[in-house]
Parts: sequence; C-alpha cells; structure tokens
Amino acid sequence: MRRSLLTVGIVVAMVAAWSIGRLQAQGDKVIFVSSSHATYTATQAGNTSVTGAAVWGDANAGAHGTFSKFAPGYDAGMHTHTNDVWIVGVKGAYLYKDDAGEKRVGPGDFLRVPGGHKHWSGGDKKEGAVFYEESSGKFDLIPAK
Repeated sequence: MRRSLLTVGIVVAMVAAWSIGRLQAQGDKVIFVSSSHATYTATQAGNTSVTGAAVWGDANAGAHGTFSKFAPGYDAGMHTHTNDVWIVGVKGAYLYKDDAGEKRVGPGDFLRVPGGHKHWSGGDKKEGAVFYEESSGKFDLIPAK
C-alpha cells in the first residue's frame, strides 16, 4: 500500500513539474502574432461561426492563448467553462450576459470569466467579434441545463 502511494505521489510530482516547466518555457521567448494576419480555423467540426488562431499553447490540450472570432450574430447559448477564461476585445464586440447583467467587450476591454460561472456569449450582430482569450487549462464549453 505504501509503495502504491509513493508511486502515485512521484507520478503526480513529475506531472506537476512538467506542467510548470512547460508554462515557464513560454516565458523565455518572444511571441508576436497579428490578429489581422493570423490563420484562423474552425474550432468545432462543421461550425464556421467560431474560428481560432493559436498564439501559444494548445486550447485542446491545456494552457493557451488564442485569437478567436465570432461570426456576426453568433450565439453560444448559456454555458460554463471548466477553467477561468480571460478575454480582451480586439475588433467588433464580444457580447456577454449573466445574472448580474450584460457586458459589451469591445477593443481594449477586458473580461475574466471564472471557471464554472454560468453565462451567455455571442458576437455583435453587425461586426461579430475578434478577441484574444487565455486560460490556464484546456478550453471547453459545457452547455448549461
């Protein structure tokens, strides 16, 4: 029993050290990506209303920074995310709504959405939205019930 716990402890420590090292490795190089020249691809199979361009990391695997685009009028519905998401508006407007009210996140505006927080999001009806999003974990969208 002790040996099993020791083995599990060592594995957990190794994974934690690898994760921290990977995040710190992002800090030793300069990264420059222009949102207007980035290569955007569909983030969900068959859904071209949401596209993304990785700046660093991998949104499907863990910590990441991504330029995202919502098509005009895009409606993500009510949902949550497992991890915190930090958003900075670049162009158009990322629309946000929760029980406390509505926010229009335009160019230069910042919004932090805590993991597990139920909210609605979408794109401006005329311009859509281009925004930078960052998270310490992989991206997910969990529809609210």
